[in-house]
Amino acid sequence: MKGNAQIYIELEGIKPKIWRRFVVPSSITLDRLSDVIQIVMGWSGEHMHLFSIKGRQYMDLPEDEPEAHEEGLFRLGSLVSPKDGAFTYTYDLGDNWTHLVKVEKMGLEEDEEWGNLFCVDGKGTCPPDDLGGVPGFLEFRQAMTDRKGSQYEAFRDWYGEEFDPDAFDQLEANITLLFFIRWSRERLLPWEED
Repeated sequence: MKGNAQIYIELEGIKPKIWRRFVVPSSITLDRLSDVIQIVMGWSGEHMHLFSIKGRQYMDLPEDEPEAHEEGLFRLGSLVSPKDGAFTYTYDLGDNWTHLVKVEKMGLEEDEEWGNLFCVDGKGTCPPDDLGGVPGFLEFRQAMTDRKGSQYEAFRDWYGEEFDPDAFDQLEANITLLFFIRWSRERLLPWEED
């Protein structure tokens, strides 16, 4: 489980695709991976989430779901490899934002500029939280793109600003990841294995 993993993630059910490619330590725990996914995608982090990997579920507070395992006790590299195909990550179990996640490469060296945790690339703006899933986002995006009518006014008042569906700020994501590394909360397992 040495080195770093390059991961591709795509939000399902939306065209054009909203996706990111990022690098994490292969030994990252799933609870930290969830935080990284929320940062690079642009989610607020206010909702529950769930990993589904090889028929098993992993989440924070698994006592709410008897079939789930505590995500903070499992490391990415011990569960998946590039040969394994994709797994899913669901953010907001009410709106069910399902992401397809694929480990593309493992064993990568640290980047000279960003280290072992950084966003490589991406496209598209993540939906705002609490829109009601894909149908709500499609309605929101259309109204905000048309920029006219009462629905646009209502969404703009709710959202608080204009919405660019194509925007993605890679530098902002990477700076937020630097803060995450520095100020991350205590976890069940340390960053690195002994």
